[in-house]
Amino acid sequence: MTDTQSSPRYEILVTGGSGFFGGILKRRLLDEGFAVTNIDLVADDDRHAHLTSIQGDIRNEALLDQLFSQHNFAAVYHVAAMLAHDIKDERQLWTSNVDGTRLVADACIKHGVHKLIFTSTNCLWAEGFERPVTEDDEPAPIEVYGKSKWEAELELEHAHAECPELQVVIIRCPTIISSGRLGLLAILFEFIEDGKKVWVVGGGQNRYQFIAAEDLTLACLMCLNYEKSATFNIGSDAVPTMAQMYQGVIRQAGTKSRVATLPEAPTLALMQLAHKLGVSPLGPYHYRMISKSFEFDTTRIKRELGWQPTLTNEQMMLRAFLYYRDNRRQIHGRSDVSAHSKAAPMGIIRLLKWIS
Repeated sequence: MTDTQSSPRYEILVTGGSGFFGGILKRRLLDEGFAVTNIDLVADDDRHAHLTSIQGDIRNEALLDQLFSQHNFAAVYHVAAMLAHDIKDERQLWTSNVDGTRLVADACIKHGVHKLIFTSTNCLWAEGFERPVTEDDEPAPIEVYGKSKWEAELELEHAHAECPELQVVIIRCPTIISSGRLGLLAILFEFIEDGKKVWVVGGGQNRYQFIAAEDLTLACLMCLNYEKSATFNIGSDAVPTMAQMYQGVIRQAGTKSRVATLPEAPTLALMQLAHKLGVSPLGPYHYRMISKSFEFDTTRIKRELGWQPTLTNEQMMLRAFLYYRDNRRQIHGRSDVSAHSKAAPMGIIRLLKWIS
């Protein structure tokens, strides 16, 4: 770890650095001796001698121009994104995730910043394959968040084509897990902590890959020394079934919770209806994928960057659960924080808890 009182090596811009993963990345960069500027719609609670925090909107072109003019950024980590379950106006999500991405890229080109690292998502697909998904598989998103992230990727490809000096690295991530990751997971953790049945669909034999925030952060740092443009998939190894993972967390949590199964076809039909009625936090991506398997092929990032995951799905999920258990009361009182840093509303799922 670098002495934080010494002169920073480089200046880095992090968009969305007040959020769950953006905050983890921001703090790691500071620990590594970088000067960091964070721009986010949400106020930044962190303080550091080499941290500059701007509460602002990446769609504000004049603000971005001023920010880039005042700093000599060596790289930009574009982590900011609006999530579908955290907004009511889909136009706001689209303009933030798509137009905002293009404006960040344009600012890089205008001010001579040659490296832009973008975190994308497995929401580019709504169905898994019978094999791990590769970087060459054509995305097929079905809901607004996934569509916006795919369009943002295309905007970055266009920016690189217009300015080949701009190296764009896209990292496609499954769900990012770490201590402090909440959102929809807080619903699961409440069920486990209260000893309720944890429901899986169709037996829970599907395998769904996650990525530890610490492992994703390491990959982001390794991208600084990668001298090309590329798209990488990232994710954990040795992915267990959902039932196995839940059972492992429940066993180590020591509660009376247990895994129970729901029939697939009627459950998915009810989830779809609940979404249309606006009474469920689960959107089309969730109810399409909840009984399906999805894994990324991570061969390319291991080969090109020398990156390897360090945590399994069960290990990272247990860490997140223990954080929830230790901070439950405070978590449920949060409001003005990012969607991943607070508990998602249960909606109609609370009825399921009552009968569990």
